[in-house]
Parts: sequence; structure tokens; C-alpha cells
Amino acid sequence: MATTRRLADWRPYPFALTETRLRFDIAPLGTRVEAELNFLPHGRGADLVLDGAGLRTLDIAIDGVEPPPDAITMDGETLTISADALPHRRFTLSTTVEIHPERNTALEGLYLSGGIFCTQCEAEGFRHITWYPDRPDVMAPFRVQIRSDLPVLLSNGNPDAAEPGLVEWHDPWPKPSYLFALVAGDLEALEDRFTTMTGREVALNVWVRPGDLPRAGFAMEALKKSMAWDERVYGREYDLDVFNIVAVDDFNMGAMENKGLNIFNSKLVLASPETATDTDYERIEAVIAHEYFHNWTGNRITCRDWFQLCLKEGLTVFRDQQFTSDVRSAAVKRIEDVVTLRARQFREDAGPLAHPPRPDHYEEINNFYTATVYEKGAEVIGMLKRLVGDGNYKAALDLYFDRHDGQACTIEDWLKVFEDTTGRDLTQFKRWYTDAGTPRLKLVEEWDEAAGRLALRFSQSTRPTPGQPDKPPRVIPIALGLISQNGDEVLPTQVLEMTEAEQEWSFDGLGARPVASLLRGFSAPVTVERQIGRAERAVLLAHDTDPFARWEAGHDLAMDSLVAKTTGGESDPAFSHSLGGLLADAGLDPAFIALILRLPSEDAIATEIAAQGGVPDPDSIHKAREALAAELAARHKGVLEQIYAEMDVAAPYEPDAGQAGARSLRLAALALLSRLDGGARAQSLWDSAGNMTEKMGALADLVRAGRADGALAEMEARFGANRLVMDKWFMVQVQAAPPEKAIEIARGLAERPDFEWTNPNRFRSLIGGFAANHAAFHAADGSGYGFVVDWLIRLDPANPQTAARMLSVFETWARFDAQRRERARAALSRLAALPGLSRNSSEMVTRILAAGA
Repeated sequence: MATTRRLADWRPYPFALTETRLRFDIAPLGTRVEAELNFLPHGRGADLVLDGAGLRTLDIAIDGVEPPPDAITMDGETLTISADALPHRRFTLSTTVEIHPERNTALEGLYLSGGIFCTQCEAEGFRHITWYPDRPDVMAPFRVQIRSDLPVLLSNGNPDAAEPGLVEWHDPWPKPSYLFALVAGDLEALEDRFTTMTGREVALNVWVRPGDLPRAGFAMEALKKSMAWDERVYGREYDLDVFNIVAVDDFNMGAMENKGLNIFNSKLVLASPETATDTDYERIEAVIAHEYFHNWTGNRITCRDWFQLCLKEGLTVFRDQQFTSDVRSAAVKRIEDVVTLRARQFREDAGPLAHPPRPDHYEEINNFYTATVYEKGAEVIGMLKRLVGDGNYKAALDLYFDRHDGQACTIEDWLKVFEDTTGRDLTQFKRWYTDAGTPRLKLVEEWDEAAGRLALRFSQSTRPTPGQPDKPPRVIPIALGLISQNGDEVLPTQVLEMTEAEQEWSFDGLGARPVASLLRGFSAPVTVERQIGRAERAVLLAHDTDPFARWEAGHDLAMDSLVAKTTGGESDPAFSHSLGGLLADAGLDPAFIALILRLPSEDAIATEIAAQGGVPDPDSIHKAREALAAELAARHKGVLEQIYAEMDVAAPYEPDAGQAGARSLRLAALALLSRLDGGARAQSLWDSAGNMTEKMGALADLVRAGRADGALAEMEARFGANRLVMDKWFMVQVQAAPPEKAIEIARGLAERPDFEWTNPNRFRSLIGGFAANHAAFHAADGSGYGFVVDWLIRLDPANPQTAARMLSVFETWARFDAQRRERARAALSRLAALPGLSRNSSEMVTRILAAGA
């Protein structure tokens, strides 16, 4: 039965845990775990309550003595020892349990991945290992012994002792149970060293399966780059003698920041030019940085409770975004982050899964590892930095690390360091953490020709979200510039700080009416409503000095055309004309031009139509987008062919920003040209490409053109044993396929013996890839909905986390026509009625179905 947990009910744990000692006897069929927990009561009269799940309890003792049977209460989730049986002093609780990693398909706690024992304990996985106060505010140093005949035995901290078949690890830094990690298996290490800013030598290891070592080098370089960056930018030094990364094939998430022993999904470690794309390389670099940065923002300072999850995740996402901006293109990174935010988090905010970055209640915490917690949490940090300035941000972070090192903290603790540093009252700003929904910023402009004055009148509002009908005004930093009609910047960027429901700013002494460049750098996660002509947008696209605002103008022009074509109108030539000027500008970053060429997604078009009060038709949207792509290709064929030739990188492959940008533009040009030649150039590129980036770009175009059979067969013959490459092979076939063929392709692929549906990567590749094919998933006959739900029904008993997260593909179902809504409701209701449905999926499907009530 689902139990709602509420922030208001949080209470401190009544015992201090001063040390944790664990002994693991790892065996193929059943693993024994002995735990010694040293407790110190904070007072008298409190029962000792420990968390556990799926444990076979063999022994319980307090200071070596078994408690009376009537003092122990045990159910499926807790072990309670009554206060009467506890000493009123420091004591040691000893337990012995047996667990079965070999049966663990949920991939939380201790489990097997291809013969490697590994753990995933965030958020509440440690209770599947032993009885423990499995909450983030209970922190202790750990000593861990591992007995096994496997050659590599790893845990958190520093190795303390070793003999054949036995290794002991000691982590001196107090940590909560969710940061515990253990790995045991046959692994090889790529070794290196890093010298910290105070001269300490740290041993670095990237552990992989035998045979994968040649693909681990980029991950190691990314780790060293991250360590140096964190010292240089945040002054944070690593604090152990060794840092280990382990790549495993079966993992519910991307990676985990366990103290000193980061466990990664192998797709975010292994890379070579022949097997990984430029996007893979950039993602590996960013995620390795993210998990490393958690050492301070997540590990040394952690969350008091899971309601504060965005405290560590939002800040660490912001830090990894800063890192990628520094080592690659800041402008391109910002645009890509906004595209992701709008596609995932804005959609979340607008639907039944809306929640604030810090929710006040939940049923299953694993369902709150969301874009709102991560990406919107990072946007809130960015706004705060913009409001207080770079210097005050740095001073506040230094105070945060000094004041809260070794603590489990709250959003209030975080904001207090900024208030103490700057003297600002952040009470209103806190609403960004506590209120759900995306604010809508409306702008009305008034131009006084005689006075040369431009008045900008802003108003803000936020629609009701589940459980939060009323939305008071928030602090919104509006980065603004003014551009003349001939392209000169008449007002450099300044930040307007909006705090009221309505506010007005005026700018005087202007010789002619300028164009307002609004929300530069995407200074706040809001949507904008303004009356702006296509000619003005064209001015911004051609001349704006802010890269994001310039891209935004092109995006809006493209969206106008797509919405018009979807509803039976004609595309506006303004976008195509402006695009021609950009394509001819040799001084622009190729990666930036590639982003301009990337038309808004079909889901984004549907969102815009729904926002305008319409009912989106997925079939019409798909046809309109394909038609506009063909129009642009035909009009700009010559320059696109020139770009395709000029962006051919002749130098040996490097995954750096320069080469990656050139390849991204070349492939963007190819995607358009393929609409004209039926995929002929794509076939030629497939035949000649020497790297996976161009191979996959060409393959997507071939699939779209319906002529990919030979390339797919060739790819399977060469990479059939490479799980990560085959994940791409599965995904591209259903994601890029013509919508009318995608369901048949998906069903056929699901019948293959190598569709290992219990592997999260493979499941997401096929089922998630199909759901990303907008018109196919939202087919009018409901076949797409039924296909996905059939597989969720199968997956949920084995892996509730992955099943529940996949359910988010249904969060927009209620915005479509009556026939599609009825088909979606029927499919979701089948899942909701499933006997024994997990708490994870039950919460999600209940919230999603509520959108159509």
C-alpha cells in the first residue's frame, strides 16, 4: 500500500551512528552480510528503527547479547527494537543477513551485472543489503571487509588491508548509506595519477571488463580535467588517496557518485571513434564531471532528507554545465541546455507530473529523479548567481563549504549563506524551490516617437498545478538588450529584477524604435508572450549579440511556419530568407548554425499548438515538419551542398568542440539534402565514414528514407557483440522510421533474442526510442500506446524504477483528440489495474490518469 511521506513530518533520527562496520561473504548463490553499527542515543525512550527489504535475518545482538524476542518487531520494511531493550549509553548493534544478488533484477542494492557484483543504493537501495537507518541525514565513517575469490574487490574510501580473498576498505569521511558502494568481479584498470593543488598524489583507476580497456582513455582524461577544473573554479580538492570509476552494463541511471567509487553505466565510460558519437563523448565528459563534482556538492555536504534532493542535484548540474561551457562552446551549451529544459521540464511542469524542485510530499522517491529536480534546479542556481553577481556567488559558495562541510542540509541552509553573504532577503526567491509550474512572462511595448522612449510593461502569472492552485509572483531576472533596426546594439545587456505581478521599465533618449532582445542567455526558466513581428525577429536572428536570443529568434520563426503548415497554412518566407544569410556567414560557429538548422521537434510543435488553445494532430505535425525541411533543402540546396563539402573534417578524429561542431553542421546539412536525393548522399557517407558520428547521422537519414536495410545488416555484422553500439542500432530503427512503419519495426525488433528487455539500456533504446517517434507513438488507432504499455506490464515486476520512469512518455496524453485520449486511457488503465503493480508505477500511472479526469 502506498504511503505518502511529507516534508512536514520529518524528525531527526534519535540516535547518532558513530561507525559502521560491514563484512561481505560473496557467493554465487546467496551473500552473507554482517553489520556492526555503533549507536549513541540522543536521549531516552526512543525505539531503534532500522530499514530493510528482502533480507533473511540470521542473527541480531546488542553488545553481543541477543535481545528478548518480545523486544523485536519485524515487518517487510522495518526492524524495531524497543527502547526498553536498549542501553542508555553507546552500544553496538550486530546483525547478520543473507541476500541474493543473483536474483536481483530491480538493480537496487547489491546485484549482478554480467558476472560483476555491484551496488546502487540511491535513494533507498541500501536497505536491500542490511538492516540500517537508510536515510541521508544519518552519516558515519565506514569500514568494509569483502571476502570473495573474485580478483577485484572494491568499496568506498582507501584500501586498508588485503590478503588473498579478503580486502578491507576504510572511508574516514562520514557518509549516508545511499553513498555506499561495493564492486567485485573480473575487471581491468586503466591507471593514472593526479596531483592536487596542495601536492597530494591521488591514484586514479577506470575499471572495465577485460577487452574494454582501449575504450577507457577518454573517461580518464575527463576525470583529470574535472579534478583540475574544480580546484581552479571552486577551490575544491579531492580528499582520498584513490578515486575509482567502474563501468557496468546494467544500471538504472547514468552514474552514481558513491564516495571514492563512482559506478557508471558503461555507455557513459566506454568510447572510441568507431563505436561512440560526438554526443557520446560530450555526455561522458559531462557526466564524469558531474559525479566527481558531487564529492563536495552531495557527499561532503549532503541532503538532510530526500525532499531536498535538488540541493545536491541542481547545484551539481549547474556546476557540470559551467564545466562543459568552459571546455567547449558556452553559447552552444546554453542553447542545448534550454532545448533540453523545454523538452523535458517545461513539459513536466505543464502536465500531471508537475512538482516543485523541492516537493512537500511523495509516495516513491525514485519517481522524483526528474527534470524539475535536476535541470530546473540548475536554472534556479543560475538565476541566483545572476542576481547576486559572480563575486558574491563565489563568496557564498566558500561560506557554504566552510559552514556545512560534513553536514546534511536543507534548501534553507543553502539560501541562508547567500543572505549572510549579500544581505539580501531571499524569502520571495525561495518560491522557485517550493512552487511548481513555469511562469508566463507577458510583455507589452509602448513606443513614444516624440520622446524617443520605449516603455516595457511586464506581467507574470503561473497556471495552477496539482495541489497548488495559487501562484504568487516570483523574482524573475530579465536580461535585456536593445537592438536597432540596422543591427547596432543601442543598449548592452542589463538585468531587470522583476518582483511584482506587473512592473514597467522605460528607456529614454532613443533615436528610433529598437527591437527588444528579451531573456538573454535564457536568464529565467519562463515562457514569454509578446507581440513581435516577423521582421523584428529577423533583425534579432541576423544581428543579436546574444547567441541564445539570436537562436531563439530563428526558433520562433521556424515554429511560426510549422504551426501554420500544420493547420493548413503556408510557411513564412522570413525564416528561410534569414536562414540563407546565416548559412553564408563563414564567421559563425558551425555548431551554432547546426542548432539553427535543427527544426523544432514534433513534440515541441504539439506543445505550441496546445498552448495556443488548439488540439495537436501528430500526423499533420509530422507532415508539416517534413514539408518545411524539404522546402528549406530545395531553397538552399547550393549552400547546403557547399557546407556539406566544406565541413568534411580531414584530420584524424578528435571529439573536441571544433571537430564536433563541423560534423554537426555537416550532418544537419545532410539531413536536409536527404529530403531531396532520397538518401543517396547518406548512403555514400555510410560507405566512407570512418567514425560512428557520421555513421549514425547517415544511418538515421537512410532509415528515414526507407533504404537502410544494407547499412543495418552491415552494422549488425560488425558490432553484433557490442552492446552499446547495438543499443544505437535498435534505437535508430524505431526513432527515425516513418511513423506508419515504426510500430511494425518495433514489434519485430522486440521479438529478437538480443532484445534483452531486463537491461535498462536496451529497453530504453527500443521502447523509449519508439515513444520518441511522436506520430508513431501517438497513432490514432492506439497501437503505439498499447505496445508501450504491454512492455511496461512485463517490465514492472522485474524493474519498477525503469518501468515507472518510462511512463513519463504518457504525460501529454490528455492534450490530443478524443479518439487518442480514449486509446491512451484504455492502455494506461490496463496497467493501473495490474495486480501487484509496483509502488513506483502505481504512483506514476495514477497521477498521469488524473490529467484526463
